[in-house]
Amino acid sequence: MNDTAAFAPESALAQARPAVRALSSSLIRDVANAGMGKADVLPFWFGESDTPTPEFIRQVAADALAQGETFYSQNLGRPYLRETIAAYLSDLHGREISAERIVATGSGMSGLQIANQLILSPGDRVVAVTPLWPNIAEAPLILGAQVDRVSLDVENGRWTLDVDKLIAALTPDTRMVVINSPNNPTGWTIDDASIQAILAHCRKHGIWILADEVYQRLVYDPALRAAPSFMDHYQPGDRIISVNSFSKAWSMTGWRIGWMVIPESLAQDATKLVEYNFCCIFEPTQRAAAAAIREGEAEVARMRAHLARTRQLLIEGLSDLNRVSVPDAGGAMYAFLKVEGFDNSLELAQRLVRETGLGLAPGRAFGPEGEGWLRWCHATSEAKIEQGLDRLRAFLRK
Repeated sequence: MNDTAAFAPESALAQARPAVRALSSSLIRDVANAGMGKADVLPFWFGESDTPTPEFIRQVAADALAQGETFYSQNLGRPYLRETIAAYLSDLHGREISAERIVATGSGMSGLQIANQLILSPGDRVVAVTPLWPNIAEAPLILGAQVDRVSLDVENGRWTLDVDKLIAALTPDTRMVVINSPNNPTGWTIDDASIQAILAHCRKHGIWILADEVYQRLVYDPALRAAPSFMDHYQPGDRIISVNSFSKAWSMTGWRIGWMVIPESLAQDATKLVEYNFCCIFEPTQRAAAAAIREGEAEVARMRAHLARTRQLLIEGLSDLNRVSVPDAGGAMYAFLKVEGFDNSLELAQRLVRETGLGLAPGRAFGPEGEGWLRWCHATSEAKIEQGLDRLRAFLRK
């Protein structure tokens, strides 16, 4: 028997490379893992609707599976899917977006990672608008890039971005800026004037813009079909990559499918990265995604109306609690709230699960700017929102 491994020095142990070992684990999962599966816990920690994918979308996938569509497909997605996405985006943004610029991805997160792989090298500087979903901020670190953060502010009871502060951070040595709008976790939504100012500066210095627009359709203003987007102003030669997903607006979180819009000059290299990351997307999933776009506008409208109702219910309930503050925001599916007297968000989230069965995400999960805050996903039934408010109310009375 060879006992050499038992006495190997620590430096000889089998380990991942340092950049991977240094990644932060998900604090959202740390809280959720303690409460998942317990019948008495109300889970508001993840960013997903508690409504299943619409039946007509599920049926399209079932039909494709029944017909034996179980083979490899093109790396960038089936032509019918790419053309459907391109037509949808061209209409949404009021400008031609060709199918050649569309990359179907195995989730929005896959799109973000491929975007990073396309652009970043070790040592590159990335600037991110924060607080931010941890996956987005950690992804560049896997490639050896560095991430500097520019925080949103709360002004007059509303989440805002100091554009001058962001532009000052976008020095000529910056490789990429990452902007998620509508934002997870705050719901902050960028305005058109800010987009134009940031885009002009990035054009001047050759800085790439990675726009995470997963919540693009989930805005509260009924006059807006979608949130303002960098794609509204795209011109040939612009260094803009937009990443989107079917997860939120079409209630397809478990399907793991999204898309990217890239400059056409990146298509050949994107094809290689898709091949080496996930190869291609399951055909029934692509059929379902195409159907969601072609026939799902009524479902998107229902989702938006539901989120507007549940947000109003949640905000009104939280506002009645003297120790709770929650700034206003323009989109997404979250309330980002602060409870007076509790500075450690992870400890508070763990206590809420343990003592009251209320499952919220700790603000620290979204970066140091989020410490002291909690994220509450309101893409759920009004009855569950009421129950959750009752539990928070009871906790604060103790």
